[in-house]
Amino acid sequence: MANLKEIRNRIASIGSTMQITSAMKMVSAAKLKKAQDAITAMRPYSSKLTELLQNLSATLDSDAGGAYSKQREVSKVLLVVVTSNRGLCGGFNSSVIKETTQNIAANYQAVDVDLLTIGKKGNDILSKSYPVIDARNDIFDNLTFDFVAEVAEKIMNLYVDGTYDKIEIIYNRFKNAATQIPQVEQFLPIKPVEGDTNASADYIFEPSKEKIVLELIPKSLKTQLYKAVRDSFAAEHGARMTAMHKATDNATELRDELKLTYNKARQAAITNEILEIVGGAEALKN
Repeated sequence: MANLKEIRNRIASIGSTMQITSAMKMVSAAKLKKAQDAITAMRPYSSKLTELLQNLSATLDSDAGGAYSKQREVSKVLLVVVTSNRGLCGGFNSSVIKETTQNIAANYQAVDVDLLTIGKKGNDILSKSYPVIDARNDIFDNLTFDFVAEVAEKIMNLYVDGTYDKIEIIYNRFKNAATQIPQVEQFLPIKPVEGDTNASADYIFEPSKEKIVLELIPKSLKTQLYKAVRDSFAAEHGARMTAMHKATDNATELRDELKLTYNKARQAAITNEILEIVGGAEALKN
């Protein structure tokens, strides 16, 4: 059994760890509230914009729509992988990395695959196995629509000029603080609307359908990427809050066990000292 000093040192060390994990949990909880409100407010707008875009693209044969919706034979694919810059968030990053490798193995064995990473953790792991054309770890330092739109525009140009035939976004979708769902979302080409393609007849276009689509498609694609990054950002803080909560609980349990061990060892030491005193006193009598 470890001596009393070693046990006291371990208890003090675990106490320091508990203070850190508890503080990190509180910080993530505060950030999660803001991030959750942002993505919750954004989802209806993004979904409606995407629906409108698909309806318009389904009935449009102009170059404006064709540049982003034309289906080509897939020979080169770009995957935009969104992770975090920091760890200590449970399986948040590993789930996206696993989803990426499984997606490549299942669907893109016969084609060339490049990655564009958003988040340092994903880049550190995936760059060892796959070519990374760009690592945008700076996005989370300035998470605004305009900043993400610059990245989206670069990706869109890579599709329009024929560098890539298909582009997908892989990220964690925020469900709640304890649940993050790995998501593979097609970015380009624009997926055709499913079902009735005459839904766009419900809209009145002014000045014209072609001009609206010309402006709507780039905006919708930028919004789609921004939503994915925002989703991942909220999911990251939810995962970190949950992980730090579990770490604090585990540290508390371990500290209590060590305190019990310490008290038992201390009682045993006191009992031995009493026995030695009694034994010495008996020896003096004799």
